[in-house]
Amino acid sequence: MHKLDRYDLKILHLLSEDGRITKSNLAEAINLSVTPTWERVRKLESAGLVKGYRAVIDWNLVFKSQQLLVEITLSQHTAHGMRRFEQRMNDAAEVEFCYATGGGVDYIAMIRAPDIDQYQRFIDQLLLESLGIERYFTYIVTKTIKTGGALPSQALAPLPTSD
Repeated sequence: MHKLDRYDLKILHLLSEDGRITKSNLAEAINLSVTPTWERVRKLESAGLVKGYRAVIDWNLVFKSQQLLVEITLSQHTAHGMRRFEQRMNDAAEVEFCYATGGGVDYIAMIRAPDIDQYQRFIDQLLLESLGIERYFTYIVTKTIKTGGALPSQALAPLPTSD
């Protein structure tokens, strides 16, 4: 855990909403001058709290594609096998995200493919690579309700206690 004060938390919140905010606008929003604000941003970046900046693209407007959520269970849970599977997920351009999970499945991944046929070819290739996939379940995304957004700072605050 990192010790963060209210300025750091506000910076993180503002950057999560708008990674392109100017130095001066960020400084004004947290009520500090530009130099100390920018020093704080650099410190948050070097501590690994800010992992990067990127644009959020609506890929459905760029090209026709299908999003699929996939639950994946591995047959064995060795460190080597899991690392190998995770590296393959990291290397695959089709994988938008992949989370290791506790509970009934080992991983949940979001796959984007031009169509279902291309998706199935991707899965078939994974199975041929002997990654230890025991089973997988596919869910077709029919509508996106919410993605990414900034986490409101009040979501991170402790719940009030009633005395």
